[in-house]
Amino acid sequence: MNIGGGEYDARTRTSEGVPGAREGARTTTRTRLPSGDGGGNRPSNRPGRSLVTVVAVVVLLIAAIAFANRGGGGEGGGGGGTASDSKNDTATDARPTAPSGEKPVKNSPGALASGFAHDEQGAQSAAANYAVALVSADMMKPGERKQIVQHLFSPARVDATTKRLNKAYSQKLLSSLGLDNDGNAPKGVTFISRTVPVGTKVRKYSDDTAKLDVWCTGVFGNAGEKSTNPVRNDWFTLSLELKWADGDWKIEDFTQKEGPAPVNSDNRASGSDEISDAVDKFGGFTYAR
Repeated sequence: MNIGGGEYDARTRTSEGVPGAREGARTTTRTRLPSGDGGGNRPSNRPGRSLVTVVAVVVLLIAAIAFANRGGGGEGGGGGGTASDSKNDTATDARPTAPSGEKPVKNSPGALASGFAHDEQGAQSAAANYAVALVSADMMKPGERKQIVQHLFSPARVDATTKRLNKAYSQKLLSSLGLDNDGNAPKGVTFISRTVPVGTKVRKYSDDTAKLDVWCTGVFGNAGEKSTNPVRNDWFTLSLELKWADGDWKIEDFTQKEGPAPVNSDNRASGSDEISDAVDKFGGFTYAR
């Protein structure tokens, strides 16, 4: 027991088990209190319980910090590792992100993300940001779509990808979404397509190539009183093949499939004005792994 910072040690012993003592006799009761002047009392030969508790807490904190910052090698912070490390790591398990305090890219706000690290973490960050751009509202507009493709794809894949996407975003598709040929919504209607990466998975990585999956959710549709395409949520997985070219990760190819999707919640659906207002006031993010 610890009283006032000192140790109180009281032991009462009976004659049981004490050689030479009379049966049933009471032997000794010893009470030891520390003296204020530091002398006279024998110091305890073991730490108090409070000290043991403090040491245990410190050890646990150190272990927790070490765990959170494991694998911190490479540019941009923890969770990625160097190229040589990644060759010995299957990268199949989800890992916590150790924030490094460094921005994943050097772009100005609003610009398409670029300048990712040449390592596994950089490839994951690139894949997450590219997923946001590839499923954005700007992809509906021919001019903006062309700029996105030129920025994100490797030079050898730009022309073929532009033709592929122009065919995909046909007049028929735009019309079904309530948009005109230029990807614009009618007056009084806001078209929304915003993607939120939930996680990334590295399927294969080498120094100059990477294959990754990005699990995403998002919202899309038209917010407006006369909309026939109401805003709803979606879950999908975007698979990307990246190549290191011109000092950055560039897309070689990509595919998209549905899910995994959780059970829909029973949240009350917001009105079109509230959704439009949220899109205007809540900005997007630059994602890092």
